[in-house]
Amino acid sequence: MKWLIVLTACLLGSSIASANEVDWSKVRSLDVYPAIPINPRMPLGGPEGRITNGNVAAAKQFPYQAGLLLYFEDGASWCGASLISDRWLLTAAHCTDGALGVDVYLGAWNRTDKTEKHQHIIYVSNRNIIVHETYDGVAIVDDISLIKLPVSIEFNDYVQPIALPKVAETYDTYVGKQVIASGWGKISDSSRGATDVLRFIEVPILENRVCNRWFLGSVKSTNICIKTTGGISTCNGDSGGPLVYNDGESTVLIGATSFGIRLGCEMGWPGVFTRVTSYLPWIEAKSGISSK
Repeated sequence: MKWLIVLTACLLGSSIASANEVDWSKVRSLDVYPAIPINPRMPLGGPEGRITNGNVAAAKQFPYQAGLLLYFEDGASWCGASLISDRWLLTAAHCTDGALGVDVYLGAWNRTDKTEKHQHIIYVSNRNIIVHETYDGVAIVDDISLIKLPVSIEFNDYVQPIALPKVAETYDTYVGKQVIASGWGKISDSSRGATDVLRFIEVPILENRVCNRWFLGSVKSTNICIKTTGGISTCNGDSGGPLVYNDGESTVLIGATSFGIRLGCEMGWPGVFTRVTSYLPWIEAKSGISSK
């Protein structure tokens, strides 16, 4: 899984030149394969079939889902993000760290179809990217960042923000609860790159203590893990994308895709996310968005 601002409001509904000219075969699907200890004795539990891709999303199913085409000195990379207000997105620090700028995709289903009616692409410079001050790319700690859009966006059926958990929910570990992750990540370990069409998986939350049996203590309290039984997992290109929980009344953002293991997305190892409830004060301090 590892997984620019001259703009006026009139540009919100159209793609800029850089997005139209993208050679998708050269865009990397960012992945984080941590240089941290793993437990070689843990059973892999290989899947019977290739279902890492999960299910194809319906139009408007995940209006908070954003895509990020990030520009670096040595090329471009793809990540996911979550829209949390009319100006702000939340993603992973390993996606944005060192980026020169980013095209933010909103309302997209097929990310490569520039004629898609409800797809908007907004260019944001690196001065509007906030990487957590203590992000550590080696230990993968504080893997969270924010992106501020240059203009407020108008919400519609295809573009809607996802709510942050309330402060009162910060003690909920979500263990055993069914959650949903979405993105354009690889649909199998053999795939050459991220997929064109938005997909999602529904999986249970795994207790951090159990998750650490795979990662030998490298999963912190600021992480949240998912079970990937049967190869159902996030993968390269999903980095930074949303992990959400619906309690029957509302849907809230509880995670951002952070890291997995080099053995592959279909191998049954847990997927690890940045735990959003651990960063509510930081998010409020940087963006002004409060969960109180």
